[in-house]
Amino acid sequence: MHYDVVVVGGGAGGLELAARLGRALGPRRGRERVALIDRAVIHIWKPTLHEIAAGTLDAHQEGLSYPVLARRNHFSFLMGEMTRMDPATKSLTLGELLDSHGRPISPERTLSFGVCVLAVGSGSNSFNTPGVERAYVLERTEDAELFHKVLLAAFTRASFSSGRALSVAIVGGGATGVELAAELLEAHSEYQEGFVAEQRFRLDVAVVEAAPRILGGLPEKISRQATTALERKGVRVLTDAMVTRVAEDRLETSAGDIPAELVVWAAGVKAASSNAGLGLEISRSNQIVVDDRLRASAPDIYALGDCAQCPWEEGRSIPARAQAAHQQASYLAGVLLAKLREREVDKPFVYRDFGSLVSLGEGRGVGTLMGGLGGRNFFVEGLVAKWMYMSLHLMHHHAILGSVRTALLAVARLLQKRVSGRLKLH
Repeated sequence: MHYDVVVVGGGAGGLELAARLGRALGPRRGRERVALIDRAVIHIWKPTLHEIAAGTLDAHQEGLSYPVLARRNHFSFLMGEMTRMDPATKSLTLGELLDSHGRPISPERTLSFGVCVLAVGSGSNSFNTPGVERAYVLERTEDAELFHKVLLAAFTRASFSSGRALSVAIVGGGATGVELAAELLEAHSEYQEGFVAEQRFRLDVAVVEAAPRILGGLPEKISRQATTALERKGVRVLTDAMVTRVAEDRLETSAGDIPAELVVWAAGVKAASSNAGLGLEISRSNQIVVDDRLRASAPDIYALGDCAQCPWEEGRSIPARAQAAHQQASYLAGVLLAKLREREVDKPFVYRDFGSLVSLGEGRGVGTLMGGLGGRNFFVEGLVAKWMYMSLHLMHHHAILGSVRTALLAVARLLQKRVSGRLKLH
């Protein structure tokens, strides 16, 4: 098999890029020339994984089928995981697919490409902490669904325990950790509403951050607002606390031990170690090093999103955010379309920081807008910030579904929540 453009990774950036290219080329040429590869068959917007983990968002309702998206956006979808790539021959290999019992259901496949775009994302960084294997992560949809099952079992166990309490510790005070803490409290409140008083229990949530404040990559005002909001909800926020060990029933930190029956590791950002075997220059955190045109160290190979280390300003790299992947996908779509039409576009990628928004549960959020655009930052909070946060999700859907389908999907999900409630209990 050969495709002119192969996009590896169906996250926010990779999927948007494939959709833009396919629509621009049209039904026949798009499917022949553009392919998207992902190991899953369902697409979930990664910033919503904390909601799936808490059960306040149903992955089966939220998920979008890659084959359906491919048909509507005129690209080809290949399910599989890239196991090898040879930049010299412009070829890559997809490993065999296995069923839930480990039996093969498709053979190993090799395909060639004219251009390859790597959009394989990144994960958390365990920093080789002892006992970290006891902690749960939220890197993929299956991670979030696994934690949700464990959480529901823990909720039930706590409601019948003598202490009537459950302790959860979240390592990492970035956006994922902060938002998960807020969603867990929302889930706990929803869970208890239908139970008799004798079965109600207390949920103790702690956010543990090694840095001096949570949300360290965002303006200090947002950090203060988020800390205050979490503490008012009853979340224990610990800063300057380095985790030294994840024990069976607690976290051991430089600031003392923290009781924890469940631990979620959401600290640090590190790309997959397998990136080292791609024959490309990588950074210390395994990110693929690209230039200001998103080009990797081998010809006709690009990288975008969390897996790419792209230069920004003052010697810094572009941060691992959904808005960066969105902008990079838009930029590369123009570059690659010109390349397919045998024209050359020689303009660098310019990242524009439009600010940051953090969800703090139902009807609550904080954020800053217009950051990095040369003007004064605008801070928003409360329901306005929450609505703006939700609009980012809708913007992603608009890029791959269009206006009408996005509107219909939003209405359908709103009605579903009205009928069945926010919390998924199965």
